[in-house]
Amino acid sequence: MAAEEAAAVREQAEVVRRLKQDKGDPDEIAKEVAKLLEMKAQLGGDEGKHKFVLKTPKGTRDYSPKQMAIRERVFDAIITCFKRHGAEVIDTPVFELKETLTGKYGEDSKLIYDLKDQGGELLSLRYDLTVPFARYLAMNKITNIKRYHIAKVYRRDNPAMTRGRYREFYQCDFDIAGQFDPMIPDAECLKIVHEILSDLQLGDFLIKVNNRRILDGMFAVCGVPDSKFRTICSSVDKLDKMSWEEVRSEMVGEKGLSPEAADRIGDYVQLHGGLDLIERLLQDPKLSQNKLAKEGLGDMKLLFEYLTLFGITGKISFDLSLARGLDYYTGVIFEAVLLQQENDHVEEPVSVGSVAGGGRYDGLVGMFDPKGRKVPCVGVSIGIERIFSILEQRVEASEEKIRTTETQVLVASAQKKLLEERLKLVAELWDAGIKAEVLYKKNPKLLNQLQYCEDTGIPLVAIVGEQELKDGVIKLRVVATREEVNVRRESLVEEIRMRTRQP
Repeated sequence: MAAEEAAAVREQAEVVRRLKQDKGDPDEIAKEVAKLLEMKAQLGGDEGKHKFVLKTPKGTRDYSPKQMAIRERVFDAIITCFKRHGAEVIDTPVFELKETLTGKYGEDSKLIYDLKDQGGELLSLRYDLTVPFARYLAMNKITNIKRYHIAKVYRRDNPAMTRGRYREFYQCDFDIAGQFDPMIPDAECLKIVHEILSDLQLGDFLIKVNNRRILDGMFAVCGVPDSKFRTICSSVDKLDKMSWEEVRSEMVGEKGLSPEAADRIGDYVQLHGGLDLIERLLQDPKLSQNKLAKEGLGDMKLLFEYLTLFGITGKISFDLSLARGLDYYTGVIFEAVLLQQENDHVEEPVSVGSVAGGGRYDGLVGMFDPKGRKVPCVGVSIGIERIFSILEQRVEASEEKIRTTETQVLVASAQKKLLEERLKLVAELWDAGIKAEVLYKKNPKLLNQLQYCEDTGIPLVAIVGEQELKDGVIKLRVVATREEVNVRRESLVEEIRMRTRQP
């Protein structure tokens, strides 16, 4: 038996080797490697002891200090923007009552992680931050708040980790709840997306905008039965990944829509533009007769007027194929995609995936309120994982050196028997709020101490020496230029601050 299993392991190892040699799909390689590790673990050995597989669960990952440094940079930029727009911050539990999440996500509900029944409440891990936010508003009877929330969410998805899709990932949400004049908060949400994507310098991007009411009105005039609105909506939502022909055959073949209705939808969903398109559709003989579509187009016109005042219409496209599959959207919906200029011959830039999305959901809070009181909300979610994947690849490619600590100075000595003096000095610096380190050796060699600074990017070295101690000075060395200056001990803190001040 063991011989057969060992042969199977060798065979699997060969599969992995071939895939790596042929530079196969990274997801495929990861899957086969996981399988190989599993087989090796089952094979055991070591007097029947079970071999422990050291791996993170499927669809999750660890973050090294270098990756965390990039991640912190991104979070800082996003939080700075949210605060610039006057947002407060909240937090909610990582799991919710199962019934809180049920029925809010349409076809995506199957991706919710249910926790094992522990003989108490039935619980599920949160799928996004929007539904918990709506529950929080209803539970605390809050009718007016502008908040952001950055936390991990969980989806039982088939992960494509190379493209920044995971089963555990962060979401960064900004939402405005309350009764306000139409489209002003919606325009601000789009401005926030524009600011963040510009600030992170991810390259060219486009924010696609549509309105759920325009979609519903369009479906009605195209002859889609009411009962099929949501399911046809989730087909239209796939147009960024599939061709119109494939989407059409799904609508007709799998979802039972008449070919005529599908063709009529096709005439609309391939349109995209700006104010000119809104004006054109307001004159459309069919759409202008539909109350929902007309209201939606009126809103879009107003939205574009505000976006013009914010000076960002250059990056905004009114796109009738944008449907965002979630059930709770009721008005404006939007999605930001990064564009990749494939080459000079391509007129249309190619989208490399969504990096932010959101919309208006006026009915969600009412679903939780016993009296059904509605709190209108509009919000945006920044796709941090996708952004992070892109920045990480960029850093890899440029071989840029990323600092993983913020240490300003290393306290060092050139002679022996100076540990006490080093410890006294480093404590002085810590107490003054300076980020400082000292090597954990009694008598470290000066060369090793300088090398440590080179390796970790520490810009300054404060060198303690017998002569300097007598003279009441500390030798401060700039690692990059090797320049050395004697600084009076009482002025050292100020000197370090001045030399490491961020521009």
